Amino acid sequence: MTLSAKLKLANKIVFGLCMLAVSVFSCAAQFFEADNNHFQYTGRIDFTQAKQPLISFAGTSIKAKFTGNKLNIRLDDQRGENFFNVIINGNDQFPYVIQAKQGLHTYPVAHHLKDGIHTVEIYKRTEGHEGYSRFLGLELSDNAKLLPAPARPNRRIAFFGDSITSGMGNEAADNAGDKQLSEKNNYLSYASITARNLNAEHHTISLSGIGIMASWFDFTMPEYYDQVNGAGNNDSKWDFKQWTPDIVVINLFQNDSWLVHDPKRISPIPNDENIIQAYIKFVNTIRSKYPNKPVICALGSMDITKSNSKWPGLVKTAVKRIKQQDNTADINTLFFEFTGYKAHPRVHQHQRNADKLTKFIKQKLAW
Repeated sequence: MTLSAKLKLANKIVFGLCMLAVSVFSCAAQFFEADNNHFQYTGRIDFTQAKQPLISFAGTSIKAKFTGNKLNIRLDDQRGENFFNVIINGNDQFPYVIQAKQGLHTYPVAHHLKDGIHTVEIYKRTEGHEGYSRFLGLELSDNAKLLPAPARPNRRIAFFGDSITSGMGNEAADNAGDKQLSEKNNYLSYASITARNLNAEHHTISLSGIGIMASWFDFTMPEYYDQVNGAGNNDSKWDFKQWTPDIVVINLFQNDSWLVHDPKRISPIPNDENIIQAYIKFVNTIRSKYPNKPVICALGSMDITKSNSKWPGLVKTAVKRIKQQDNTADINTLFFEFTGYKAHPRVHQHQRNADKLTKFIKQKLAW
């Protein structure tokens, strides 16, 4: 190669490096940490580490408003099993879905947003079985601003439930299995849909496989309902004074209906009176945390509400006794019909159940 050719090649390399430097500079970003007061958090979240709040329950969300054309999200995930919807500018029909990797990672979400103000909601699709994630913050364009988040809804609903409330398998095909984590989407559960129908904020305390007396694992909802960390059975405690719902929905007993006759799960085997008393005790425990708030005792829409099931009658008896013991108790029953479908409800079934629950709450609270 001649000297002239070498000089031309060197100039091209230098020019390329300069262009790369300009490109890197133009893509410079700024980071907004999780303790910024412009972030709006919803759900049971552990803020013990303010710059790394712990998110575990399905339906937990983080909202923000910002400027700039770039959005990256930084998460530190416990197991690498969680999924999150990222809803930009309210477009929840086509969310960006993060499949979290184990450990600390930055997830590029958007790089070509239009000029102006944007909104984002980061919503946990999966539940405590998939472990927890820590939210570290947002990475935005160099000249971007993090603005005060949109106003919170004034209405509040608390849900206590199992896989139905979590939304297990709801995005799976009707003729397929329902155990893929990518097809578990609490955003499209009857609970979340109902809350959006009513413009209400919701806290969802649910776990697939859990029951009041018996679960598919070694703890039950009476041991789990008061945790701030929903990743398994642990000693964390939620401060119920932090957030008070206008109404409570309890949709449990599906797993009990399958398991209470199995001596490997519970011993001695409970009779109907034992079951009624256990339900009364749990409902009254929830009522003690939210005094004077109405409670809806729901069932379904899996086979617990099939035509020959005894469980709706047991719940009705329990509710009747609570009212007899306390004439101020505002306790209601609402059962979602079993259609004969033998797997977890799919989105279209959640939508139907949400329509029924929405109508009931609207009438109940005049919303």
